[in-house]
Amino acid sequence: MLTPSIARAARFGAAIAWLAAAAAYAQSPAVSPKDMDYARQQQQQQLSQPYNNAPVWSEVRSGAPQVSTVTGRESAVLIQSGGETWRAARVPLATAGGALLALAILGLAVFYLVRGEMTVHEKPGERRIERFSPVDRWAHWLLAITWVVLAVTGVILSLGKAVLLPLIGYTLFSWLATIAKNAHNFIGPILIVAVPLMFFRFVRNNGIGMEDVKWFLNIANYFKGEEYPSGKFNGGEKLVFWLVLVVFTTVLVVTGLILVFPNFDQTRQTMQISNLIHMGTAYVAIALALVHIYLGTVGMAGAYRAMRDGDVSESWAEHHHRRWYQQVAAGKAPEKFVQPDATRNDAVTQKPSLRQA
Repeated sequence: MLTPSIARAARFGAAIAWLAAAAAYAQSPAVSPKDMDYARQQQQQQLSQPYNNAPVWSEVRSGAPQVSTVTGRESAVLIQSGGETWRAARVPLATAGGALLALAILGLAVFYLVRGEMTVHEKPGERRIERFSPVDRWAHWLLAITWVVLAVTGVILSLGKAVLLPLIGYTLFSWLATIAKNAHNFIGPILIVAVPLMFFRFVRNNGIGMEDVKWFLNIANYFKGEEYPSGKFNGGEKLVFWLVLVVFTTVLVVTGLILVFPNFDQTRQTMQISNLIHMGTAYVAIALALVHIYLGTVGMAGAYRAMRDGDVSESWAEHHHRRWYQQVAAGKAPEKFVQPDATRNDAVTQKPSLRQA
């Protein structure tokens, strides 16, 4: 028979063995048969091909989620292969966009040298018509200044490394790129307010109809100084309104928010696609906006003053927007004459005396 001390020692030893077995079982990973088979294949491959890690990296690059202690979208994906596709597509897209801008600038420069400024002969002392109210001008300049800053900084960020870096060197370009990046990111959200404000202030006069189609059919005469009669805005201005403002700028705002705020929990692929859409849309929008800016500054006399001071001459209104001018003259438009024409009033008062004579 076992003595009590030997029995106690045996029970104690059995308890220790049971605890050790339980601890070993708890620390051993729960491996599925599929994972065990894959591990066995890896061991066999290491014996036959000890330096061939292609299967491991192939699995890593597959994009399939693995195991990670970090929580979040795609946190368990070590390498996202779509990044290579994005980098390969980004460079030719930026190159094509830069070529489009260069062609637009060159074309406008050649047109200005050939055609010059489009002018209208104004009569001395003629009346002036209110074209834009102060609120309309504030809405326009808020959007215009913001838009131009974003366009310039965006071009620097997308083309600066290829164009500016060889010219100004690393130090100056690093400062310029940093300023452009911060300005682009912090000024961009202003469009969330500027775009709806501009839309609601100007949409009433930007409806598209058959008269606008006729205007486009006669666009060649527009550059010859023989414009087809239009309302407050012609077909070209309406095209800029609906394409550049409503469509393109809205796309830029949405994709820009996706890029600037990654905390929306979007995936890397979503941001890569947004970046390509943002860049391509921006280049097309800038090219169209350059035409609008040209005609609103050096291309057409009186256009810049209309948005700066809010009024245009009677001759300017009649020549460029005849149907709108007729509505103003008939008192059927909200815009009014803001400066009496003394010479014209004198002529009117003299006509009855001539007829009486």
